Amino acid sequence: MDKIIFRLIVLLLLLPAGLSAQKQKTERAYAAFEAGSYFEAIDFFKDVYSKTREKQLKAEMVFMVSECYRLINDPKNAELWYKRSVRSPFPKPEAQYRLAEVTKKLGRYPQAIEEFRKYRQLVPGDPRTEQQIRACELAMEWQDSPESYIVEELKDANSRDSDFGPAFARDDYGLLWFTSSRDDARGNKEHGATGQSFTDIFETRLDKKGKWSTPVPVDFMNSEFEDGTPSFSSDYTEVWFTRCEAGKREKKGCVIMYSTREGTRWADPVKQEILADSLVAAHPAISPDGQTLYFVSDIPGGMGGKDIYRVTRTSPGSPWSKPENLGADINTRGDELFPFMRENGWLYFASDGHIGMGGLDIFRAVPQGGDGWMVENMRSPLNTYADDFGITFEKEAEKGVFSSSRKGRAVDDLYTFVMPPLVFSITGLVKDEKTGQPVDGATVQLIASDGANMQTETGAAGDFKFSLRPEVDYIFLASKQGFLNGKEKETTRGQDKSRDFMATILLTPIDKPIELPNIFYDFGKWDLRPESMVSLDKLVETLNDNPNVTIELMSHTDSRDTEEYNMDLSQKRAQSVVDYLIARGIAADRLTARGYGETSPKVVDAVILGDSPFLREGAILTEQYINSLASEEQKEIAHQINRRTEFRVLRTDYEPVD
Repeated sequence: MDKIIFRLIVLLLLLPAGLSAQKQKTERAYAAFEAGSYFEAIDFFKDVYSKTREKQLKAEMVFMVSECYRLINDPKNAELWYKRSVRSPFPKPEAQYRLAEVTKKLGRYPQAIEEFRKYRQLVPGDPRTEQQIRACELAMEWQDSPESYIVEELKDANSRDSDFGPAFARDDYGLLWFTSSRDDARGNKEHGATGQSFTDIFETRLDKKGKWSTPVPVDFMNSEFEDGTPSFSSDYTEVWFTRCEAGKREKKGCVIMYSTREGTRWADPVKQEILADSLVAAHPAISPDGQTLYFVSDIPGGMGGKDIYRVTRTSPGSPWSKPENLGADINTRGDELFPFMRENGWLYFASDGHIGMGGLDIFRAVPQGGDGWMVENMRSPLNTYADDFGITFEKEAEKGVFSSSRKGRAVDDLYTFVMPPLVFSITGLVKDEKTGQPVDGATVQLIASDGANMQTETGAAGDFKFSLRPEVDYIFLASKQGFLNGKEKETTRGQDKSRDFMATILLTPIDKPIELPNIFYDFGKWDLRPESMVSLDKLVETLNDNPNVTIELMSHTDSRDTEEYNMDLSQKRAQSVVDYLIARGIAADRLTARGYGETSPKVVDAVILGDSPFLREGAILTEQYINSLASEEQKEIAHQINRRTEFRVLRTDYEPVD
């Protein structure tokens, strides 16, 4: 409406000057634009621009040329003209937004962010700005960390004109129908919006060598108008497609056509009675069960631009229900186009209203119960800075065909995509926990949640490797004589990219006592404090992983208080640990509690020295040695080292008594 009002103002300004010819040219330019003939309108607006001396009119013509280039999907030229528009004597704030938008669509994300910030200064409250800035930031992240899809141009089928909207037409996926404006199209008229020929449905066949044949028109489906975007039933005996009865300077709308196949013969297409004749229905997508038809329309009362709707039926041939908008989870103030429904109930579509990398991006919508959907961008490499849309899948496989303008031209091409099989492995090291040295000749056993069980031995470097399967939980148990068994866990559940996991399994030697860290008691008491449970629960796990081991729990005190008191306290503390382990399911005959009081002071090793460098390696922390330390703080640390809980392995041949 604002464009029409502006045009009228301009015409009024022209009348006193007697510029009737200029008035006619301006009217003709706007008439073409309002009819959707953007390609044609470009020359008209440029002509008015070159002939007029009125600065305000010139500025308006520059903006309108920019708009036309944007609407025919020519971001390079659109960018040039939007730059002129924002520098004109009468700049429009919308020109700045569109400049940022097409800069983004050219993949220049940092520059696009700066342009959006300029627009934010002009129009601070526009919610589109922050969304677009965030979209640019995400696009750069997605480019740096792409999904695992392999995308290749379908060169055998593409032409110099637009090729898009693919659909598999046979259950072996060796026959592909798609939409094209190439020279062989039946409709010989030129589309005013694009400057290309009217589109037709074409087909290409895959030969035994994996090569697609030269596309040919599906003549019995095509008309003198625009035909395209086919969608097949799951048994490939029904097809729906779009037909737009548009002239060069007029819009007659789009309808959904339908045909059935018997043997190799398709019936003459008939119109589906979904909407009133004056309304647009396009881009049909039938559900796998054939009971729901999704389509695109700009019915008044929608979410914004073009929305995705659905109608249902009870059986083939029965009437369709009243159209239902898919709601705000799917539809936005922008355009939602080219729906496709998979066997699992997931809906795929293209949108320029959700946060995306460029113009149209491909999105996946997963039903969430009721009418809710969880919508997710398919990211790079399926999506780019350009338009990416019209995806179709082989039924059960993560592969198919889609459309994209990523070559940087104002035309679309077909691309194949495939998700390579996920490949998982684990590379591991087995090390001595005390020394950090590799343990060679250790046995590593793989135990999998799917029932797999295998083992290998570590090499000289303590290394091992296994191949893994998707969606499986794994335990890796390492063992060697003279060591407690060690364990690591890993899972491939939820992993959507191939990966080589890394793991280190530590084996604890049993030739020396093994200290239990963080075992705490209140002063003079033997009740375990809650923070001790973490360490003891790990000991429970260790004992379960080493079912043939019996141990002695050893509790030590410092030298303060009497020997008798310390011995009694340490015995009670050792017993409290044993009681805890028994309560956690460890057999009592595997456990011995013994208090040592102050009789076994700690010998300073490299580990202790690292934490307490004021001590001397090899020193025994006797009361005499501790009293020789320089400060009370150092003495307290030494006493604390002596107050410890340890265990040592007594036997490695334990067998439970029935």
